[in-house]
Amino acid sequence: MARTPSTMLPLGTTAPEFSLPDPAGKVVSLEDYDDAPALVVAFICNHCPFVKHIREGLARFGSDCEERGVGVVAISSNDVEKYPADSPEAMAREAKAAGYTFPYLFDESQEVAKAYRAACTPDFYLFDGKRKLVYRGQFDESRPGNNVPVTGKDLRTAVDAVLEGKPAPDDQTPSLGCNIKWKPGNEPDYVS
Repeated sequence: MARTPSTMLPLGTTAPEFSLPDPAGKVVSLEDYDDAPALVVAFICNHCPFVKHIREGLARFGSDCEERGVGVVAISSNDVEKYPADSPEAMAREAKAAGYTFPYLFDESQEVAKAYRAACTPDFYLFDGKRKLVYRGQFDESRPGNNVPVTGKDLRTAVDAVLEGKPAPDDQTPSLGCNIKWKPGNEPDYVS
């Protein structure tokens, strides 16, 4: 199981635009969250063991955020020709099975992943109400096999801070997971 860390996009970065379809074809854009006090953008996929490990916790986190008015959107950017388990049809089944209530979008061109400098699944980004990046990194310290409970503590703490008008914690640990499955010849310069 490859372990790829997130690139840790610089704090203060403005949220890159996106306009992507969900598996049913409904397009969701950054502008759809203009009124949200915060926005979480998560790069995930169906088959990654790191994502599967946090799956239930991520579904709970999404529901909790939505109850508080926080926008949550998940994006899959994997090459579905080589990884058909991550196809839009499979994404629709996974979203239902996992209980995801937030949009799960397909980045077929992989350009949105590149704009966010996403490197792994899962990879999390939290933007404040002005859409400035205030947190990027791990969901929590739990990893497959380390026996640490999945709580979403790191990301939840950052969301709480934003909603309370406080700065997100300075101590931000990179997420760790499977590398995004880039299409041949489409690998970005920030991954090795």
